[in-house]
Amino acid sequence: MKLTMKTQRVKSKTNFKMKKRIYLDDIRTPIDGDWIVVHNYTDFISVVSDIGLRLIDVISLDHDLGEDEAKERVSNGMNKRKARSFKREAKTGFDCAKWLVDYYLDEGWDTFPQVYTHSANPVGSANIIGYINGFLKSEEMPQTCASVQIPHN
Repeated sequence: MKLTMKTQRVKSKTNFKMKKRIYLDDIRTPIDGDWIVVHNYTDFISVVSDIGLRLIDVISLDHDLGEDEAKERVSNGMNKRKARSFKREAKTGFDCAKWLVDYYLDEGWDTFPQVYTHSANPVGSANIIGYINGFLKSEEMPQTCASVQIPHN
């Protein structure tokens, strides 16, 4: 399934604001420049918290994160074995999905963005889809989380 949504407008109190699309990936960057690209768990939380769920239209998650930092550590002299162990300890897109659900529930939001996964990891992608769709079902919302291909560099 290809993602072809365009940014939508949402009316705030006095003006129109563009709904945002967030793309979590530590390596790839979408060709369409309308995405806000975040590379790790910490940045994801910061951006989503700053924007708020009402102004987020779509979130697309990669599962495996930390590859860029592991490569950088190797290029700075760290041995590959240590760099791989660092990558294994990095938070994943699944951790971001769990945080997103908790954020929605804890803060009492009335809207939940469309969530997709674009991960090349089929097991990680399935875990994200299952978790988000399970949550959506429990909230009596349509189960729309799916794997998508987003053109990237």
